[in-house]
Amino acid sequence: MRSEKKIISNVLKGSLGNLIEWFDWYVYASFAIYFAPSFFPAHDKTAELLSTAAVFAIGFLMRPLGSLVLGKYADQHGRRAALTLSVLIMASGSFIIALTPSYAQIGIFAPAILILARLFQGLSLGGEYGTSATYLSEMASAGHRGFYASFQYVTLISGQLIALGVQIILQMTMTETALTSWGWRIPFFIGALGALVVLILRLSMEESDQFIAQSKKAKGRLRDLMRYPKAVLTVVGLTLGGTIAFYTYTTYLQKFMINSVGLPKQQVAWINFAALFIFMILQPFAGALSDKIGRKPLLFWFGGLGTVLTIPILTLLSHVKSGWAAFGLMMAGLIIVTGYTSINAIVKAEMFPTEIRALGVGLPYGLTVAIFGGTVEYVALYLKKINHENWFFIYVTLVIAISLVVYWRMTDTKHTSKLDE
Repeated sequence: MRSEKKIISNVLKGSLGNLIEWFDWYVYASFAIYFAPSFFPAHDKTAELLSTAAVFAIGFLMRPLGSLVLGKYADQHGRRAALTLSVLIMASGSFIIALTPSYAQIGIFAPAILILARLFQGLSLGGEYGTSATYLSEMASAGHRGFYASFQYVTLISGQLIALGVQIILQMTMTETALTSWGWRIPFFIGALGALVVLILRLSMEESDQFIAQSKKAKGRLRDLMRYPKAVLTVVGLTLGGTIAFYTYTTYLQKFMINSVGLPKQQVAWINFAALFIFMILQPFAGALSDKIGRKPLLFWFGGLGTVLTIPILTLLSHVKSGWAAFGLMMAGLIIVTGYTSINAIVKAEMFPTEIRALGVGLPYGLTVAIFGGTVEYVALYLKKINHENWFFIYVTLVIAISLVVYWRMTDTKHTSKLDE
């Protein structure tokens, strides 16, 4: 039995890796408004953003493959080994983007290389989610699993916050011309170097007791996963609304405030930073609450309020002129989404036995995020381009409603957890 100090040490090492992987991932979204002209020259700002959003979506298409390959690897060779490999792949992708010449220098090869790098990063992130969710859940003590597992989104949001922080610093110290010309490369270098530091930390992580205890069993086999069709479909259903809502209120809202609302870029960066910081702080409180009252009440919070309030929040936001009003509406959306983000990792981990847990958590999640989460920006920007942006608000509402039905029908995994078996 590990001491609480050991648990915290291992959770921190696993979480720091998650942080840097998501920093590398979100740097792309945060700085797309600056590097879009370097890779996709066009006369229309929305067209440029559509191109970068398409590449963002392409990166997501690799996430199911990453979930499959690295999930199997984690179940067969250990959580620590898979987490170490995933951060190494992410570092490679960031270095490639940072060093890629512009379209003006090498023509069509520039976007081609960008796509290749994002495929690498998508592979890495696909493996990271399921494996880190599994590792944090298995490392946690029985009465605090919701609390410790919530740190997956604490560090995920931290990665986005640091990306935004770097953006704010660069906006304050560089001209927009310099940022668009070459300054956008700086955060990709930072992410790549940070990933190499985390790689060293992850080498000192301990393996989970659950993995060690079942080392002689057959592990990570797809045919074994297919014995749990209800759990797999439940992961898809509970992820569907959550991932679309999350990417709507985080990565897309930055572009929405600039491109649709018309707020200045620097003001939007500060709004996003403040809202995401509070969002990050909420995660462990909500996770700890789930340890006391169960997982389903938090899922109902997200599903119910998300279904009722998404259209009003986004409609109001599209008409505001005040930065404070935009912050308040973004914060309202994020508070609702906390019901999903704080506990989705532990809920999924509690559905599967140890020998297929990383694969079971990661693969159906990766498929759902690739199809729906990765296309959020593209769908939203396309509907704006054809002058039906309000259809996007309806789309988000409908998928949250579908997930609400899943939450209603599923059991509360706190009381049926396979982590106890």
